[in-house]
Amino acid sequence: MSKRRKNQRAAELPPKREKVRDIYVPRPFEGLVDEPEWIALRELVPAASAPLRLAPALVEEFGDREVTLATVLPMAAPAMTRPDGGVLIGLQRHLQSGDVSRDLAEALLCALRTEPGRQVPVPPLPGPGPRLQDVLADGPLEITLHDDFEFWLAPEAAEDPTVRASLERANAAIYPTRRLTAARAAYWCRVPEKAHVRWVLPEGEDAALDALARLSAAGTLPLGGSTKFAGMFRAHGRLVPVWDLPEGTPAGEWEDPVADFAKRYADAVADPAPLDAAARRARQGLLGRQLTLR
Repeated sequence: MSKRRKNQRAAELPPKREKVRDIYVPRPFEGLVDEPEWIALRELVPAASAPLRLAPALVEEFGDREVTLATVLPMAAPAMTRPDGGVLIGLQRHLQSGDVSRDLAEALLCALRTEPGRQVPVPPLPGPGPRLQDVLADGPLEITLHDDFEFWLAPEAAEDPTVRASLERANAAIYPTRRLTAARAAYWCRVPEKAHVRWVLPEGEDAALDALARLSAAGTLPLGGSTKFAGMFRAHGRLVPVWDLPEGTPAGEWEDPVADFAKRYADAVADPAPLDAAARRARQGLLGRQLTLR
């Protein structure tokens, strides 16, 4: 085939679709005032919500719409619009890229562009574009924990039998969870035959690990005599230590032990001295006790 014919044939073919490349961002909530709480709602909390405020440019474009952050939405959807124009954004979802912040921003924008009450189409890989840090007026999250998912429902949907069935299935999966006031992003939970405190630490991984190592070497890592330091896991660039607790002790009774530990931890973070030999050994031991969140 002649070069001219090849060029003519190529011109007749439809243009190739540009492939969307995924990019992994290890700290998607970096820069947000409540970064640890965003991580906790994403990874630890079954049913919670928080109001969000749109950035001024989006208010100008779409109006001052009511936007609610939810830990999870029906069928793990990324976003919903209510008939009254309210928008819900789901943190825990099935389809996602390597940048959670970009996913959430795209879900919000798609919901704002969707007619109220209609299903929101959200791409699994949104490609380059604004992130949460660009589309929200940042500030502390005003978190409400829920014992069920009734907050999903608009009044007109409450009696729909399909919606009610979905709601009942979701409610059955909720385990008791309480937010502790002793430390930001610290949560008590009870799962079958176990209870835990899990705390998303605000410091970077190295500083947090050094502080935990100092406490481990000093024998002050547990929350009390009846507790056990179970290990830790990484979540979106932060460490999350986990303690095993007596199952029957109410959540409120852990406020003082967590407050005492938070003070010990803050002192350990502020210690400028290099780790001694015992703390270095403890650090290696902690690295070997990393958990997988289930």
